[in-house]
Amino acid sequence: MGEYSKFISIKRRNQSTPEAIVDENGQCVFGTFDKEFVDLNLLRAKKPTHAPNFLNKTRLTLWQAAEIHLKDCVILTALCDMAFFGINLTLFYDKRTKKVHTFSTNITTKKTFIAPNLLNGNKTQATHKNGFIKFDNNFGEGKCNVKGDHKNKKGETIQYDFELNRVSKPCVVSIPFDKNRPLYSQKDFFKAEGKIIFNGEKFLSDENSTAIIDDHKGYYHRRMHYDWITTLSRDYNGEKKYFALNLTRNQSINQEDYNENLIWKEGETSLLPPVTFEKNILTKNFKNGAIWKVKDQHDMVNIEFKAEDIYRNEMHALIVDIGYYVAFGTLSGYVRDEEGNKISVDGLIGIGEDKTMLF
Repeated sequence: MGEYSKFISIKRRNQSTPEAIVDENGQCVFGTFDKEFVDLNLLRAKKPTHAPNFLNKTRLTLWQAAEIHLKDCVILTALCDMAFFGINLTLFYDKRTKKVHTFSTNITTKKTFIAPNLLNGNKTQATHKNGFIKFDNNFGEGKCNVKGDHKNKKGETIQYDFELNRVSKPCVVSIPFDKNRPLYSQKDFFKAEGKIIFNGEKFLSDENSTAIIDDHKGYYHRRMHYDWITTLSRDYNGEKKYFALNLTRNQSINQEDYNENLIWKEGETSLLPPVTFEKNILTKNFKNGAIWKVKDQHDMVNIEFKAEDIYRNEMHALIVDIGYYVAFGTLSGYVRDEEGNKISVDGLIGIGEDKTMLF
């Protein structure tokens, strides 16, 4: 254990993953785990919300997302099942122009298929009027294929096809939002091989191309909020080594014991303590000069994120209020691993989410 390991709760250490995330009595398991769950059926959870159990499906959110970084661009693509409808969202960020291009299509939930787990070729997929998205999941072998095709109302088009191979250990968590109210997430760091074609322009992977997959299922509160930021690269203090970072602040009932903050390195991970997010400008009022500061209490995380463009999804109605923003920009500062090694993030491209919902 390193000198900073004392700031990490023992409950954040990997435990053996049980077969099922919900036991035979309807109780959810919580903690950090060492590999994929086989049985991720959260509908069996007993009273995860205040609603009767037969309404569990209406409160459960499911999604799988991929973030892929190439030399001149970043793509964030996801399929989400919100119980009443599905969404295929693809964001293309051009590093050269520092602009976000949006592709978003609502889908009926009957045509939205989220993989039951990440093993044995199980697929997350949807086909819709504007294209398709497909994840072919073989995480037991450390592999995933993601591909898609999407057009938007502006007449822009995007196609992508990538083979992903894991380069580090997975991050698998089940976080309590209440006594038996789980938020499950598995995030993995990959080497990416493939291409993006945006408006006919081809962007190819190279030896530095990287990706993160996020598989996500949970019972969010009707009033919910989270902040998240990540970066990934093949730049570790100037060396050609894989490095990535995940930082989140959500509605965990115990941030010290249950969070998903960590550093990925080649073949290993190093855990981080809870963090807070501070913004000089409310994200909904985004303008040039927006800065997010992300810090912890032990000088393990000291990062500034300069947002350069954002995707926004806002809806304000009688019983629904959505403010969902995805920001792209540049990081500065550092993180420390558990040994105390300081890792610079200066100049790395970051992606951040700021999401508040009444739904």
